Amino acid sequence: MHVGRPLTIERVVALVTPLRLRCHKASFWSPLTMSPTIYKSAYPDADIPQTSVFTRLFASKGPGDVGGFPGSSSAFIDASSGTTLTRASLLDLSLRFGHGLRTHPALASRAKRGNTILIFSPNSLAWPVILFGSVAAGLRCTLANSAYTPAELKHQYTDSGAYLIITTDEGLGVVREMLGLLGVPKKDADRRIVITTQDLRWAGGPGAKPSVDVSTLVSMEELLKAGKLGQEEKFEGALSDETLYLCYSSGTTGKPKGVESTHRNIQSLLSIVPATFLRNGPEDIILSILPHYHIYSLAQGLHLPLIYNLPVVIQTRFEPVSFCANIEKYKITLSLIVPPVLVVLARHPAVEQYDLSTLKYLVSGAAPLGRDLVHQVKARLLAKRRPDQPLDIVQGFGMTETSPTTHLLPQADSERKIGSIGPLLPNLEARLLEDEDGLVDAGEGQPGELWLRGLSVMKGYLNNPTATANSITADGWFKTGDIAIRDAEGFYYIVDRRKELIKYKGFQVPPAELEGVLLTHPEIADAAVIGVDSVEEATELPRAYIVAANPDKVKTPEAKAAFAQSVAKWMETKVARHKFLRGGVAIIDIIPKSASGKILRRELRDSAKVEAKRASPAKAKL
Repeated sequence: MHVGRPLTIERVVALVTPLRLRCHKASFWSPLTMSPTIYKSAYPDADIPQTSVFTRLFASKGPGDVGGFPGSSSAFIDASSGTTLTRASLLDLSLRFGHGLRTHPALASRAKRGNTILIFSPNSLAWPVILFGSVAAGLRCTLANSAYTPAELKHQYTDSGAYLIITTDEGLGVVREMLGLLGVPKKDADRRIVITTQDLRWAGGPGAKPSVDVSTLVSMEELLKAGKLGQEEKFEGALSDETLYLCYSSGTTGKPKGVESTHRNIQSLLSIVPATFLRNGPEDIILSILPHYHIYSLAQGLHLPLIYNLPVVIQTRFEPVSFCANIEKYKITLSLIVPPVLVVLARHPAVEQYDLSTLKYLVSGAAPLGRDLVHQVKARLLAKRRPDQPLDIVQGFGMTETSPTTHLLPQADSERKIGSIGPLLPNLEARLLEDEDGLVDAGEGQPGELWLRGLSVMKGYLNNPTATANSITADGWFKTGDIAIRDAEGFYYIVDRRKELIKYKGFQVPPAELEGVLLTHPEIADAAVIGVDSVEEATELPRAYIVAANPDKVKTPEAKAAFAQSVAKWMETKVARHKFLRGGVAIIDIIPKSASGKILRRELRDSAKVEAKRASPAKAKL
């Protein structure tokens, strides 16, 4: 027995910690509770203006100035045609679009300050005009996945409280079918829609005929000709805490919920990311390939470049050949990506067919980035370059609920700290917890759930106080659900996650949502969905485990395989592409569950690792 060591309060805490985990709510523990370990950013706090985001981006500081830079500077460029919006033309068109929304007889009553408008469109040159025009009009914008089915779109449309919808001729069929599901007559439905097409004459570009009849709809071009707002709607002081964007996220679990991001949340992002982001020069130009409806691309692909005066080349969708071709064509120097894009750069033959030597900075997010993949890409690309043409690949961390970026690895540390998400950005605080109640801090260098606090944390989940209370503590800590380690230098590494969300190529796929769909199949009695790792695709793939409602029909291996394949095909008619069951469908006798009925996903993950040796899922397409 060790003697002679004083029985300090710290020793008492250490001795009873195991008891604390079981009895932390007991009143006797309160006098022994230690102060929480709170990590602060090593960077000085940045100023976060309390104004409208529009004011921040476009306010004039003198003749010919737009947002602190010459109005003649290029802002956004259409990748396919080269059509360019300057900062001055973007400001002018945004104020015109906002005026059109506020005054058009079919729209005005539903386009008042504080109303919600839904944007359902793939990337295009129209996106920044639509977005910033809506913001100038004082509207809330809810941004929907352009791959949604009518049923999926219906949930976001109704939950967000939107009325007006901006879409393309490509998305018109889905929108009309969605409104039909709600029982809206066609004539009324068409009065809710603003249509955009591939015609770019409004921006000085080439014309194009719409793919469907849009003659009964209000067009973007019509709104741009109706006049111009004298100034944007102001959100000064406390009004900057009003909701601006409603991106939908499943949080740590459950069905998609509307994340209320305020003007101040986005202002925070614009103020803190420059601490570790690229120090750009006049030659720098971004290629935007990630969908703008996702907050990662929304914030850092549409907003942040205006703070830096960085031109953005907009590519409608990611496609490997056009990605490489556009890098060569526009001499791209940087791009925001997700890990599967690096898989393309490591393996696709297009990399050998184009000159990618101008590319010097890649920022990866939305999913963990593997060390080996980074090395493969750098080895392949640098082999074709001169020594004075470096390439830095970094990753950051963030969530829709944190607006999004909270960590970003500096360029200077891209090799030394490979695998790290970087240090905590300015104005933010972090905790690492062993338990879900925030009572037990993780030890130095030990893993713990990452909690974050700061002005970039969302206002809450729209009309969902229970989910908000489950995610944000009374003293403002947001529980990310991700397990992280902080090293002695203050660099963070994501090593696991407590949440159940599946991340497929930057998309969030909630298992509960897919399980709900599967349970509507007449031949399925029970279901569970997990994510299985794909090293080849550098992502997770949704995999379903199902219990047959009529087990006698699926006794043989052949019958099981046929049934599983039919379920996978059936799901493709029910959900967006990123939710397809690319990880396969397995038929089992019973879904493992706890006494309370909670699905034991860890058991299924263990089974999947065994099954992976026998099964080879079809290769997914990005």
